[in-house]
Amino acid sequence: MALERTTNRTVRLRNRAALLSKLFLEGPLTRQDLARDTGLSQPAVSNVVADLIAAGLVVDAGALESDGGRPSMSLRVAPRFALVAGVDVGETRVRVELFDLSMALLASADYPIDATRPPGAIGEPGVAGERGEPAQQSPDPATVVRHIVAGLSAVTERAGVSRTDLLGVGVGVSGVVVQDSEAVVYAQTLGWDGVPLERMIRAEVDVPLYIDNGAKTQGQAEMWFGAGRGARHAVFALVGSGVGATVVSNGATYRGVASSAGEWGHTTLVYGGRDCRCGARGCLEAYVGAEGIIERYREARRGRAVPGVDEESQINALLAAADRSETAQRVLEETAGYLGAGVANLINLFNPERVVLGGWAGLALGPRLLPAIRAAAAAQALRKPFEQATIELGQLGVDAVALGAATLPVAHLLTAGGVRADNVVTAAAV
Repeated sequence: MALERTTNRTVRLRNRAALLSKLFLEGPLTRQDLARDTGLSQPAVSNVVADLIAAGLVVDAGALESDGGRPSMSLRVAPRFALVAGVDVGETRVRVELFDLSMALLASADYPIDATRPPGAIGEPGVAGERGEPAQQSPDPATVVRHIVAGLSAVTERAGVSRTDLLGVGVGVSGVVVQDSEAVVYAQTLGWDGVPLERMIRAEVDVPLYIDNGAKTQGQAEMWFGAGRGARHAVFALVGSGVGATVVSNGATYRGVASSAGEWGHTTLVYGGRDCRCGARGCLEAYVGAEGIIERYREARRGRAVPGVDEESQINALLAAADRSETAQRVLEETAGYLGAGVANLINLFNPERVVLGGWAGLALGPRLLPAIRAAAAAQALRKPFEQATIELGQLGVDAVALGAATLPVAHLLTAGGVRADNVVTAAAV
């Protein structure tokens, strides 16, 4: 095991990182709060805080009320020290959002993707599927990059800022993001086999760039700001067009050998079951992903098309019909059962204290289905780990992926003790 030499500089950077992280995640805080929460001495806290204030990273947040003594000044991370952008690369749209360091939304831009699925997806290869609709294909990587570049220009212009104000740009995308000398995306369900997404974006924009799987960026956002706060062991499930998950163990995201851990949607739910977009059969995604739910509803309607112009409107049509249609109600009940079984698998495998359901489809279905999902999970999971877990909805809405992506450059800044990256780099969440 390699031993790291400890120097005054490394100790100071470590202290800066600890105090800055505390202020970002829990501020405003006083110097006394920081000393108590980090274990650092008051003189050490005062010295580090003075450095952070001089660097423009930390500002006074006002005086706290006193019982008669000298009032304490609270501190916070300076919101305009830098700006960050988060990008949600979905299957049907690209969303770009701009934030300051208080994570207040400054501007956003949304670009629908006119996409078609690759051969091998649900429906007949390369032709119209049985639904009588044009066969959908994958988002073209070049189109995605074009939307990202346009979105960055749009949000900086709308906020009246320069691109040089950006600390970095985080991107959440479907599939496995392999981090090597550059980020490469393997999204089997989209037909993306080794897409050099980082290189393609960097050819257009010269800013620090951070790319990760969208379920993982959603998980980080919920862990920092939403339903995961305070948890050390949690699973964040994303249910949208596709299905994924983030596993957090002892406060850190579990990634596996090549960062592909969390492909919950492609665990087998029914052996030899429904065809999945990934090419296998019986995957959870084929039953609870938006496309799988809509297809099961179409089959239950004896082949009649589901009302709506896209997946979101079709899921909403299913929900609206459930109060008057036994068919729609039965499809939703089955969906809750499948989701509950999938959640039970997560509970049995990872023993989390919290399972959080998010993603646009998960959040649309959750308010109606959550009690049934919990009941199905209870029936399928081992009793003791189920008793130790709560199952709840995400708190950050459909923007959680973009918000989480925007935290990637922030996480890098916090870990570096407030030292900004000088060159364009790639990093997963830290």
